[in-house]
Amino acid sequence: METKSNQSKVLLKDDQNRLFYVVKNLVPKNVVTTKNKSKTWVYGYSQRYDMVVISKSGQIGDIININGLNIALPLAPEKINKRSEEKKDQYWQRENLPKELSRISSIFQWNEMVSIFKNKWVDYIETEFDRRDYGHWFYNKGKPIYMTGSHYMYLQWTSIDIGYPDFREANRIFFIYWEACKADNRCFGLVYLKIRRSGFSFMGSSECVNTGTLVKDSRVGILSKTGADAKKMFTDKVVPIANRLPFFFKPIQDGMDKPKTELAFRIPASKITKKNMYDNVNDELYGLDTTIDWKNTDDNSYDGEKLLLLVHDESGKWIKPNNILNNWRVTKTCLRLGSKIIGKCMMGSTSNALSKGGDNFKKLYEDSNVLTRNSNGQTKSGMYSLFVPMEWNMEGFIDKHGLPVLHKPEEKILGVDDEMISNGAIDYWQAEVDSLKNDADALNEFYRQFPRTESHAFRDESKSSLFNLTKIYQQIDYNDSLIIEQHVTRGKFYWQDGVKDTKVIFSPDKKGRFRVSWMPNKNITNLKYKKNGSYSPVNEHIGAFGCDSYDISGTVSGRGSNGALHGLTKFNMEEAPSNEFFLEYVARPQTAEIFFEEVLMACIFFSMPILIENNKPRLLYHFKNRGYRGFCMNRPDKHFNKLSKTEKELGGIPNTSEDVKQSHASAIESYIEKHIGMDLTGAYRDSSEIGTMYFTRSLDEWARFDINNRTKFDASISSGLAIMANQKNLYLPEQKQSKINLNFARYANSGNYSELIK
Repeated sequence: METKSNQSKVLLKDDQNRLFYVVKNLVPKNVVTTKNKSKTWVYGYSQRYDMVVISKSGQIGDIININGLNIALPLAPEKINKRSEEKKDQYWQRENLPKELSRISSIFQWNEMVSIFKNKWVDYIETEFDRRDYGHWFYNKGKPIYMTGSHYMYLQWTSIDIGYPDFREANRIFFIYWEACKADNRCFGLVYLKIRRSGFSFMGSSECVNTGTLVKDSRVGILSKTGADAKKMFTDKVVPIANRLPFFFKPIQDGMDKPKTELAFRIPASKITKKNMYDNVNDELYGLDTTIDWKNTDDNSYDGEKLLLLVHDESGKWIKPNNILNNWRVTKTCLRLGSKIIGKCMMGSTSNALSKGGDNFKKLYEDSNVLTRNSNGQTKSGMYSLFVPMEWNMEGFIDKHGLPVLHKPEEKILGVDDEMISNGAIDYWQAEVDSLKNDADALNEFYRQFPRTESHAFRDESKSSLFNLTKIYQQIDYNDSLIIEQHVTRGKFYWQDGVKDTKVIFSPDKKGRFRVSWMPNKNITNLKYKKNGSYSPVNEHIGAFGCDSYDISGTVSGRGSNGALHGLTKFNMEEAPSNEFFLEYVARPQTAEIFFEEVLMACIFFSMPILIENNKPRLLYHFKNRGYRGFCMNRPDKHFNKLSKTEKELGGIPNTSEDVKQSHASAIESYIEKHIGMDLTGAYRDSSEIGTMYFTRSLDEWARFDINNRTKFDASISSGLAIMANQKNLYLPEQKQSKINLNFARYANSGNYSELIK
């Protein structure tokens, strides 16, 4: 493990940003063997094994985990395409359409061909349909590699601005994840957090055409950051891709070859007749009756429509008054009938600065975490999130096999674009970061365009921040470099044997609402003493809590603010870290009473006082009524005899006072300067060391904190109060100077005698 001096210079280890890993022993081997033999694996979500099967053959092979989602791949066939016997020469290579077939432009021409010709090519055409449906295998650098049918259609039959797409491992994983989203009946689609020029627009356009030319009686829609962008995607990408498909994939099309608003695959009303198109008058003419179109950017785009597929491009760049969150709430209904999901959304984007629409996309992305689901098994948004780090998809750093060149190679490597690669993606990225370190806004823009972590992707503009963004982002970067589970434990507090006011116990629990980075020795937990008929804490010399509470369990909108609690140590001589946040709680349990009790248990367990905003007093009453008034700190900016009757009764600090607001913000500002990120001056700690604030959610709030709109920043409120609680002496009002002037004689003490100074 690196020393602290080295840790500060490390962003991410290469293997921490791997795109997937193989899951072992999720399904017993005998079960896999038996079901593979009988070909009884069903495409879709398997509740029994908590995995999504994307195989359509009834057989499964490897089970991989992408971003928390278990995905069962198809079983590799016995015969796999191999470009060469040499491993170094094994890579994806597109096959050109045979010349004899390239001369046929429509199904009508095919029908006119003689039987000998048809018999010659029917196997080729059926194989292409099979690959479109089941996917395709090929050898890459000695390993059998699976790509989905959608990915195959993208690589083999999607003509883009540079010809045809390159094979990239990052895109293979994207399409596998997308296939899982399609297969999973709990999922509304995909939210893809991407880097600039990753190819998403073309991949989305390819999927529009692939879906729109395959199914009947359906509608495919396109949205982008503006109506003009959606139109451009439709006319410049979707339409050319559809027009360049081989004839056997091309349905009967109505209207112009280059439509501006709608691509319609249906029977033309009058332009073509059965009589003049077919020699055999008994043949019937069928159309899909499926359309692909685009809409202007609006909160109510596609409202009331039924969609099979919605491709949502540049969704992180919707600028007011348009709101991607509002739009999703509307368009989500287009993808379902009652509780049944009938369509999917493919959404992808880089993010704007948070103040320019990025905050809404960030919320949508976070609400799509596959590890956080409701009782219906769905994420909050209904979609699944996916992030691919910059180094996996950076143009100019992808080798012939579609794999990234992460670091500067000893010898030049042939790239997928037939150019030689002499540098590594991470090395290039780091050089750019170093060159922009004195230009905060330019650096954050670069992070958003080419993120190595999710936090990079959602960087805000420095000018919009009240605090030192450089230090905050240094700390976030450091946290991203850690395996955070080794530093922070998620869990819950409970009363021993369920009996209140006895002993509080902490239990690790992945679903717990508390995140804790330090646990005290057992001999200093659950301590309290009685004073004036109320219990008081013992460990105030070690630290204190700050809390932003709420009074009402539910709200009309259902979107009330969270309750927040933070624990912070001060400088101490105990076996505890100094000046370090050790607990974070940001949640809104089903009832306010649950929140009150959880806060109380945390205070009792650590035996530390708590500073609470008193504008919502129910938490303060909860402490008092249970006999723990001594745990509730009084406002530090007033002497006790100057407190109001209620303040003396309950404690707490008001949030309406301008002085308190300023003191609160100043407390966070000072803490950041001293204890967050790098201290290059060496004033507060060694310049090679980095801070130890492990709670990235709180750091992220500090970066966005708005002193004029504090209600949205629960974690910032509670963490700032924790700092003020530990520094209460700084806020004591000044003592009035005595009016009595005592003059003492003063003496000069040089030489052998003291001389009176007159």
